[in-house]
Amino acid sequence: MIAIVKYNAGNITSVKNAIERLGYSCLVTDDENLLKQAEKVIFPGVGEASSAMVYLKEKGLDKVIKNLTQPVLGICLGQQLLCQFSQEGETKCLGIFDTIVKKFDPKLKVPHMGWNTISNIESELFNGISSEDDFYFVHSYYAEICKETTAICDYIVPFSASMQKNNFYATQFHPEKSSDVGEQLLLNFLKL
Repeated sequence: MIAIVKYNAGNITSVKNAIERLGYSCLVTDDENLLKQAEKVIFPGVGEASSAMVYLKEKGLDKVIKNLTQPVLGICLGQQLLCQFSQEGETKCLGIFDTIVKKFDPKLKVPHMGWNTISNIESELFNGISSEDDFYFVHSYYAEICKETTAICDYIVPFSASMQKNNFYATQFHPEKSSDVGEQLLLNFLKL
């Protein structure tokens, strides 16, 4: 079973639909036992970091997510919440990735929204995908580049388009909205 973490964030339905289009069954849940038993866990989200962390803590999901041992994929806000700290709401996050999340310079065109290329690809998530391929982004905050960065995107500044540490994988872009190349990335994750 593929579990999608249910928490105070949007865009979960489009992730569920993308997984089901690939022929996998999935369950949207905030049940600790179901998350622990799942074969894979997806931690997606569109929303605001501080309120999302409040919800995770209230449900005890902050501890559950940090202690998962199966493959976990954070998407967009999910990637940001896996970092140490976010400037959005001055939020202490889950601390998996050793970097912080910063706000793009608001004097420039923010949010970063639309299709963009990535470079410096270094992850099995990108099997069958090249740096010529575009992914869909929509975000006003970004994770700084760190030792766990597995792909870089450049918008105003270079930032972590994807990251990996042990069983934790994450993307700032939305694979569920990135057409065929996004489906390939999700399929690569589901086949880990």
